[in-house]
Amino acid sequence: MSQISAEDLGPALGRGLLSFPVTHFDDALAFDEAAYREHIGWLAQYDVAGLFAAGGTGEGFSLTTAEIDQVVRAAVAETEGRVPVIAPATAGTAVAVEQVRNAEAAGAQGILLLPPYLTEAGPDGLVEHVAAVCAATSLGVIFYSRANARIDDVTVARMAERCPNLVGFKDGVGNIETMTRIYARMGDRLTYIGGLPTAETFALPYIEMGVTTYSSAIFNFAPEFALEFYQAVRAHDRDEVYRRLRTFVLPYLDIRDRRPGYAVSIIKAGLTAVGRPSSRVRPPLTDLAADEVAELTELVKSIA
Repeated sequence: MSQISAEDLGPALGRGLLSFPVTHFDDALAFDEAAYREHIGWLAQYDVAGLFAAGGTGEGFSLTTAEIDQVVRAAVAETEGRVPVIAPATAGTAVAVEQVRNAEAAGAQGILLLPPYLTEAGPDGLVEHVAAVCAATSLGVIFYSRANARIDDVTVARMAERCPNLVGFKDGVGNIETMTRIYARMGDRLTYIGGLPTAETFALPYIEMGVTTYSSAIFNFAPEFALEFYQAVRAHDRDEVYRRLRTFVLPYLDIRDRRPGYAVSIIKAGLTAVGRPSSRVRPPLTDLAADEVAELTELVKSIA
């Protein structure tokens, strides 16, 4: 795959399912490149539209900038152009700018701009933050609206006007009115991506608001199930979507919701459940308890 232009990146991602691969660590919780590359190679065999390296499920928040660069380079090398690799930009503006420059040099196909670390900021500051990041790269940039970076339709329009290579909006908030306003104002100027935890839960109503894709963490350990679920969503097959929600997704959420941070930890436990163990999570996250892993394993068997 040749480098995707910023203009083409959004439509390319919007045509299929996306996912956040987990990041593998060794026993000392250092990046385990060999294990990570094996996992990326396995995922890239499936019909997925893009992989977000070192994203939320990939524990990007716990990685240093140097480690993020290692992870992105490993993903790019392993996919060999078969699947677009989207790199993260995190923290404050200066760090985010450094990360997007690293990502472009590493051969990433695009950028997911996560909320700046810790600090609260108003719309004017977020517009300047996005403008600085977009100016630092020729890659297409996707803004992730969640936590301390929640924005409205007016702010999205300001960002898009300033930044031609802002190509996507990923929603991690779940406000129906805000999403409706953004799509009504922006239309096809942006590609819209579902980004709420366990996005399958929200996929069917979101597609009615122009959100044609979402990032599936479940794809990490159950790629066939995740792709079949996505196909049912795109076909507006309400009965099939709700059947899969009842039989797997909702019981899975019951485990996920037991502790903060389990949205990430349960994915690594899911890999253990299918015989593809990854590693522990880094603090401050905590791993599932042994009985919870056993419970998840039985649940995963029901969709095998």
